[in-house]
Amino acid sequence: MQVISSVLKRQLWLLYAAAALLFGNNASADAILHAFDWHYDEVAAKATEIKNLGYKAVLVAPPLKSNAANCAWWQRYQPQDLRVIDHCKGNKQAFVNMINALNDTDPARKVDVYADIVLNHMANERNGATDFPGQAAVNSYGSNSIYWNNQRLFGNLTQGLFGSADFNPANCISNYNDVWQVQNYRLCGGSGDSGLPDLNPNSWVVQQQRSYLTALKNLGVKGFRVDAAKHMTIWHINEIFTSDIKNGMYLFGEIITSGGAGNNEYDSFLAPYLQYTDHKAYDFPLFNAIRTAFGFGGSLSQLVSPASYGQALQNSRAVTFTITHDIPTNDGFRYLIMDPTDEYLAYAYVMGRDGGKPLVFSDSTGTDSNRWVNAYKADHISKMLNFHNRMQGQGMEMLAWNDCAILFRRGQEGIVGINKCSSTQSFNVSTHNRFYWYRNYRDVLSGNNLVYISGGSFNFSLPARQARMWYAD
Repeated sequence: MQVISSVLKRQLWLLYAAAALLFGNNASADAILHAFDWHYDEVAAKATEIKNLGYKAVLVAPPLKSNAANCAWWQRYQPQDLRVIDHCKGNKQAFVNMINALNDTDPARKVDVYADIVLNHMANERNGATDFPGQAAVNSYGSNSIYWNNQRLFGNLTQGLFGSADFNPANCISNYNDVWQVQNYRLCGGSGDSGLPDLNPNSWVVQQQRSYLTALKNLGVKGFRVDAAKHMTIWHINEIFTSDIKNGMYLFGEIITSGGAGNNEYDSFLAPYLQYTDHKAYDFPLFNAIRTAFGFGGSLSQLVSPASYGQALQNSRAVTFTITHDIPTNDGFRYLIMDPTDEYLAYAYVMGRDGGKPLVFSDSTGTDSNRWVNAYKADHISKMLNFHNRMQGQGMEMLAWNDCAILFRRGQEGIVGINKCSSTQSFNVSTHNRFYWYRNYRDVLSGNNLVYISGGSFNFSLPARQARMWYAD
């Protein structure tokens, strides 16, 4: 493995000393289960299990009308109508039943529903049509009015929702570094594809989108993930999300970048989004830092204080992750998939650290030989989630690090050690005012591997390619 330069080490030391010498921001970091493309009925059926595992929110498939005859995951991201919920993964009745199942009389066990919302565009269908949902759908609403009125969120189903005047000109994005193109042109697939009709933020469109979000909120939704937020102007986003809609809601945007400060995508899209909205966002800067640190030639020293040099979002604004649904399901992002063991170790970092809301991707599509199917209840995830919840409210101090390994504490209650290399790593650290003495610390991952501190220093041993997450018994 290539060793990190002494110059970079010194820079990391200085940054760490200046920005993260002791404790970080004690932000609430309740974990989100991304039940990716699960049927709403499946989420409801597993509600008790989800509560028992310790999740505090579930991100679910977009509640809208899309092509119910096609169950490909991407169909849920091609809206035909925002006024009703009906697609292959459920309808409004199933959606409401799911919210009720995740609710609980005990506030400590209640699990919030976060809705994935698509506001940038409508479906690419009917030879590039720009009338939605289309006359055939409106006719169906009328001929089967009992069913469709039961799926209705808002609006008058006897007429259409959007027409040609509600869309930007049919231009395809050709330069993804051009902010104007990215936020005003269409996402197209090439080879003459006309692309996803890009909504124009006129007063009618904004009014309908507000009505949509208000209706979802009134059903009991507690948060929104803004799909393709990178492709919407900040003005449009702020017009939709009024103070009434935002009140009591957790809002986070999907703005994919390949780095943090200094990266063109970050500087052009994510930094302005964070500056000019009060939303949260996927922490792609931290994800890039994680991938670099765990990759060949990288150093775990890069994870000591990534926010101090612009490679992680502010704790209170961050949704942290090791994998999102876009990464394995889109050819253009598959290079971001981590080695399975590195992903396991990265989860220990994300779940063990203080800050951000960790998101656990649990897939229903079966991609990559079912690698992430049932990930939400995988043994290591459930144990890391247990540690994560135990450590709520505890500060964080980095204790020791080198190219291979990192060691940090969570108050006096917890200790996290991660070793990415193929040989055991050891750190001898001072214990004064840092740990409980004469009390066992138990590794949540193995259920044993006890640490018992009885003196002014202790030698922590981290096995090769493993993580330790000790908590005070």
